[in-house]
Amino acid sequence: MQVTSIGQKEKLHTLRDNQYFHGLSEDSLKQLADHMTLRKYERGEALFWEGDPCSGLHIVEKGSIKLFRVSPQGRQYIVRVMQEGDTCNEVPAFDGGTNPVNVEALEETTAWVVEADAVRDLMRKDPFFMELIVENLTKMMRHLVHLVSELAFYQVTHRLARLISELPDDELNGETNVRVTQDQLAARLGTVREVVARSLKELERSGAIRVENRRIHINDADVLQQWTQPWN
Repeated sequence: MQVTSIGQKEKLHTLRDNQYFHGLSEDSLKQLADHMTLRKYERGEALFWEGDPCSGLHIVEKGSIKLFRVSPQGRQYIVRVMQEGDTCNEVPAFDGGTNPVNVEALEETTAWVVEADAVRDLMRKDPFFMELIVENLTKMMRHLVHLVSELAFYQVTHRLARLISELPDDELNGETNVRVTQDQLAARLGTVREVVARSLKELERSGAIRVENRRIHINDADVLQQWTQPWN
């Protein structure tokens, strides 16, 4: 990890564009900018680990990261993949607890870090900031409810079909360094590689997709869309 020296102007621009800080007063923004750094990570490098003290709220400037947890048996579950402009590690930055997930760079990545102490200090001083936090945390809660519903009501094949329909082409059939693997698909779906392999075969037999040289191609978007429904 490398820390890059960045001017106040770039820091304020980043804060103004972020959903947690958009609309704050200049004084509040400058207070946060004084406790903000830009860090560079190599592919595969950890931004932080689950259970460690929170260094701050992270905003992805460039690249992509994965948020994941590891089971006692060593199986990885990808909670979410984030890209430019996304924010993570809000909860411990707000409540003072430890990091709830592990985060790793999927490629060369730069991320802003707003120190947790500065964030909590502004929470005590700025009521409007608290309103923004409540608004964004409720959106996050709705997203988590959606994830739980998918795990409860959708079989793996249906969830895989939905994931394939949402992924960009370069992750499905692009170059090796960006193309998603079966292990990564399994981690995102909360299952194992063998189950994903069987589900891919099922989707392929239906004509929805074609798998060649570890690349996934969508053959029939309508058929794939039918698979995204739990009653298929």
